[in-house]
Amino acid sequence: MITYRQGNNLDLDAVIELYRESTLGERRPIADRARMAAMLQNANLVITAWDGVKLIGISRALTDFAYVTYLSDLAVHQAYQKQGIGKELIRRTKAAADPRASLILLAAPAAEKYYPHIGFTHMPQAWRINADENI
Repeated sequence: MITYRQGNNLDLDAVIELYRESTLGERRPIADRARMAAMLQNANLVITAWDGVKLIGISRALTDFAYVTYLSDLAVHQAYQKQGIGKELIRRTKAAADPRASLILLAAPAAEKYYPHIGFTHMPQAWRINADENI
């Protein structure tokens, strides 16, 4: 039975292992423990999915709890994908922030087809400056 929890007081090793097992670790600094710890600690809305004591999913977000929520990470262990866990993590994230708040994200290339499937609208107006670029 899958259970869900809210909060970012998590074992960093378990989080890094989940990122690795979900393939999100390919696009996150999982070898930099201090940076991963800061990412987790500074997220102000974290919802997790558990199979017993095993962390199998995470939604890591930043929100103002009123108007907008940025879903920075959505990761589900590969062995648990296609069971609705990601969708439930997103649903709980949206509800915990404020059901009236918009939810935005940048999709990983492998997940681009997933988000429209669950109801997201593609917004081509998004812009980004990479960490190694200046204004």
